[in-house]
Amino acid sequence: MVVAIDGPAGTGKSTIAHKLASELGLTYLNSGSFYRALTLALLDANIPLDNPSAVLDFAKKQHLDYKNARLILNGVDVDDLLHQDRVDSAVSGVSSIVELRHLVNERMREIVKSMDIICEGRDMTTVVFPSAEYKFFLDASIDVQAKRRFEQGVSNLSLEEIKAAIIKRDEMDRNKKEGSLKKADDAVYIDTSDLTITQVCEIIKTKINA
Repeated sequence: MVVAIDGPAGTGKSTIAHKLASELGLTYLNSGSFYRALTLALLDANIPLDNPSAVLDFAKKQHLDYKNARLILNGVDVDDLLHQDRVDSAVSGVSSIVELRHLVNERMREIVKSMDIICEGRDMTTVVFPSAEYKFFLDASIDVQAKRRFEQGVSNLSLEEIKAAIIKRDEMDRNKKEGSLKKADDAVYIDTSDLTITQVCEIIKTKINA
């Protein structure tokens, strides 16, 4: 079984997917971690991000794995390093490279074969798992998105800077040639602005158990 969740940053996707995975006995998959890990590796290796060919060549040499809901890059657990500001500012550009998306999507599908999973990202319901049994699109007002990200305490940016960064990233993600941020026609839309994590989880569980 595949439960796929899409939506912009700060809508509660990760927290909700984690909670549901635990409650429903599913394997949690965070697609963004794959792109963030590659972005981290590219930055550390000083690969020019404006050179798609160099980025792709480097990415092909990296080994991505996923264990216990944590991203493993070349045998090293890098999950705690994936939300640095430098990664945040660069990941959308890296993930907009079409060939790189194909590479990551193929790896994700390979990892989750024969698993019951809940996955979240930007194009889970439209590109990566278009045949998912259950699809959801989470949304929230930009002010709520920024406040939630700010309160996570993983950024050194001010609230207004985080808000501007989210707006910029979401605009880039909506305009990607492939894997753009959009609601699948058959996805259930949930505005999480005024809902608690528990309330959103209950809505999703109701749909799954219907």
